[in-house]
Amino acid sequence: MEHPPNSSRSAERPRNPDARLGGEPPDERWHEWAFTQHPCALAVFDADLRLVRANPGMTEGLGLAATPAQGLRLPDIVPGPTGDAVEAALRLALGTGERQDTQLPGPPPAGARGPAGRPATATPLRDPEGQVRGVCLVAHHTAEHAPAPQHKLLLDDATRIGTTLNISHTAQELAEVAVPRFADYAAVDLLDLSRHSDTQPGIRPGSPLTLSRAATRSAGDNVPYPVPSPGDSLTCPPHSPVAVALAQRRPALYDTTDGAITHWIAHDPQAAWIHAAQAHSLMIVPLHARGTALGVALFARSTHTGPFTPDDLKLAEQLTTHTAISIANARRYTRERTTTMTLQRSLLPHTLPHQAALDITTRYLPAGGDTGVGGDWFDVIPLSGARVALVVGDVAGHGIRASATMGRLRTAVRTLADVDLPPDELLTHLDDLVIHLSTDSTPSDDTPETESGVGTTCLYAIYDPTNRHCTLARAGHPPPAIVNPDNTVYLLDVPAGPPLGLGGLPFETIDIELPEGTLLTLYTNGLLQPQHQDIDDTLDKMFATLARPTAALDTLADRLLTTLLTRPPSDDIALLLARTRVLGTEQIATWALPDDPAIVAQARHHATDQLSAWQLPDATYITELIVSELVTNAIRYGAPPIQLRLIHHDNTLTTEVSDTSSTSPHLRRARTYDEGGRGLLLIAQLAQRWGTRHAPAGKTIWTEQTLSTSPRSRGL
Repeated sequence: MEHPPNSSRSAERPRNPDARLGGEPPDERWHEWAFTQHPCALAVFDADLRLVRANPGMTEGLGLAATPAQGLRLPDIVPGPTGDAVEAALRLALGTGERQDTQLPGPPPAGARGPAGRPATATPLRDPEGQVRGVCLVAHHTAEHAPAPQHKLLLDDATRIGTTLNISHTAQELAEVAVPRFADYAAVDLLDLSRHSDTQPGIRPGSPLTLSRAATRSAGDNVPYPVPSPGDSLTCPPHSPVAVALAQRRPALYDTTDGAITHWIAHDPQAAWIHAAQAHSLMIVPLHARGTALGVALFARSTHTGPFTPDDLKLAEQLTTHTAISIANARRYTRERTTTMTLQRSLLPHTLPHQAALDITTRYLPAGGDTGVGGDWFDVIPLSGARVALVVGDVAGHGIRASATMGRLRTAVRTLADVDLPPDELLTHLDDLVIHLSTDSTPSDDTPETESGVGTTCLYAIYDPTNRHCTLARAGHPPPAIVNPDNTVYLLDVPAGPPLGLGGLPFETIDIELPEGTLLTLYTNGLLQPQHQDIDDTLDKMFATLARPTAALDTLADRLLTTLLTRPPSDDIALLLARTRVLGTEQIATWALPDDPAIVAQARHHATDQLSAWQLPDATYITELIVSELVTNAIRYGAPPIQLRLIHHDNTLTTEVSDTSSTSPHLRRARTYDEGGRGLLLIAQLAQRWGTRHAPAGKTIWTEQTLSTSPRSRGL
């Protein structure tokens, strides 16, 4: 017997749904069953985007067991661009409180249809008060979500996007993947992030936007390209589809007869290409990664192809998501490289100091490719007595930490050179400094020692033009090349010494006498390590280039780099070329003085007569005071023999008094009733520079005066 609707048979249905479960009240098992047995892959992330729980479908799709993955972020579970893209969608859902569509990485669950990379949805999870507490990630694998075969081929081709860290090249790769198989036209426009911060408060509906065209592509030679061309700037009017898509961060699919498109074309000449190309279907897809809007991609189809579909829009989102992450990585690399280069160049000498001892030219070349800028540096430091210190160093590692460490070490070298330390003692103090820096610094996983300078190499040389002596020491650095005036070339055998920061081993110096016109070539190891070349062949090329007579050092430096480098260097290169000069005997006057207070007046007469011979009468008065004070102190506090020396080079007059005592004078301010203590204070006021230089036996007190350039002082 059939029962009509609402009959007693219907009334027999149990009112309590738990009756089928034995009458037990509902409990947490229902939630457990719903979560674990859901046909879709599910995962829950907390407010820090760390995995709280995943059902079997999700753990199987990710290829991981549930327990080890808990507490991890998605990029840690699925490394690579796709994992970053999905986390970007999770973060956007968490921040905006709106559902976000994305693409789940990994293979589909067993028995599910569709290729790897299934569509997924990130949905914010709210508490009873409406506060977003987490995100639920759901991956769909039903038949309707399986992409078409041509879509799968395009997704496979997406691996061609982001092969370099060049922003324009990456944008062009997206256009080439999309055209002609997916669209007839493609254009990629990028925001200038120097004008729009990461938070980008200026991107909102109703506001015009300035973008730069990064890439365009058309389906055939007879089809016009979207204008403007790559590299040109364009402004999107308020309420234009592009401005709206960027503000809302939502892709849009249009028929070109839609009111929004016709209004845009009518008010923006830069959108006229849409009608010129007879486009009938248009997609505008914003590019965003890690919560930052980067730009927009435009795809169009003309009359000979069908219109875009919602599935095409999803495919475009997947392509642009991959592209956006690659562009974000390229921008970050470019920004870091620019910052590092700016820091590096600001820490290197901008101009070479004026000095009379050497003709000098320098070159600095940053590393090419993706290596990053390193910490190579050079310096030229004028010292007392017309001497000059030459420094070349190489900090281990690359990036901004290496450049910052280079700046610290270069400052330390200048400070130590200012107290006239010999090369071996200077390197010893520098080694101690690096050890202290390594002790104080907190190592990181990516740069365990480079931040403190451990492993830095350095070469320090002092050249004296009064006696042609050059004293050198090195800490693990390549030895300098010497070119004699007869064009013979050799590597100077300077004791190697360990790199800085290792400690325990001493540094040794070598002292050589160089003929006038000798060329010293100081460099970092990047010059001798070009790719795919043997070190012996490189040295032979360097020697042959240096041996060719060249009067101009700039020409020689360029020739050396051109010969040795056939491609961008894989490491930074610092190069310093210095040709020696010699001060003539007519520029130096030396007197041996007896240990007798009565000789002070005679010392003043010696100085006065010499200044007259040099036609420097304006310097006589101050020089007499300096000589009187320094000779008196040497007789009173020093030890014989005592020597007075005057050096005149360019517009500098150097006065030196030497004795064999190691006691150094100290500047102090005399009190009212003190009978002494004002001499060095007076000298410090009269001279531009003064100091103490220690020798193996004794010391030298020196002063420098900058001479007037008036005609009288020049003897005219």
